[in-house]
Amino acid sequence: MHLLSNIIRTERLPHEFCPGCAIGQVYHYAAKAVEELGINMDKVVFLSGIGCNSRGVGYVRFDSATTLHGRAIAFATGVKLANPNLTVIVVTGDGDGAGIGGNHLIHAARRNIDLTVILYNNRVYASTGGQLAPTTPYGMYTSTTPYGSLEEPFDLCSLVAAAGAVYVARWTTAHPYKAINSIKKGVLKKGFSFIEIIGQCPTYFGRYILKTTDPVKCLKWLIENSIMKESTSKIPAEELSNKIVVGEFVDKDRPELTEQYRILREKLKLQLV
Repeated sequence: MHLLSNIIRTERLPHEFCPGCAIGQVYHYAAKAVEELGINMDKVVFLSGIGCNSRGVGYVRFDSATTLHGRAIAFATGVKLANPNLTVIVVTGDGDGAGIGGNHLIHAARRNIDLTVILYNNRVYASTGGQLAPTTPYGMYTSTTPYGSLEEPFDLCSLVAAAGAVYVARWTTAHPYKAINSIKKGVLKKGFSFIEIIGQCPTYFGRYILKTTDPVKCLKWLIENSIMKESTSKIPAEELSNKIVVGEFVDKDRPELTEQYRILREKLKLQLV
């Protein structure tokens, strides 16, 4: 029996993702975090947008939905406002969450609504042919940048932190325990939490950029190119340009949106009495 058979729909396995894809790992980390926290499954909602990751919600035993492209966070905002007692988790991708859905991402962080957003970043539009994404590293080759990308990528953790998120972290799929712990922290945090997980995509990022479709080599590359945030002060800036800085970037408190609405409703009730 699968260790997470009470949370993962094992009857739907084998999954439909590409061999070696990181999406299964990301959903495993999210489901494992929920299990370890002991949250009532009837009080958990998983949401996704469109992209490679969108099919993942069909493999979890929680109430879930695949929403319109780039609208997962907007949908999640509605769910949370309708029932603030729910634990709402969004699993999105770099195209869905930072491309077409980038505006919803920054405004949810600004509002500080109690959502946990797990953004799986494979740094290409992998479900549509490996095109340039908002997170594709500078100079990298994709199906739409055959001479190398001339665009600087988003640093999503810095973006969301500047917008007001109360918990921000970045890991790779080669950091499973740290990623699970960060998801747990994000779920428990009252406010907008953002966990970026950079994962291997052997089909496109691996083939175009790393020149390999071997998932093990892709994971090894993630390990070799990851640097803990605490160590960056000792490394010259030019050496950090193509590295993956991992760790926790924000952990703070400020008023949460649904709680502020609750307080407002109570005040209005008193005024009407």
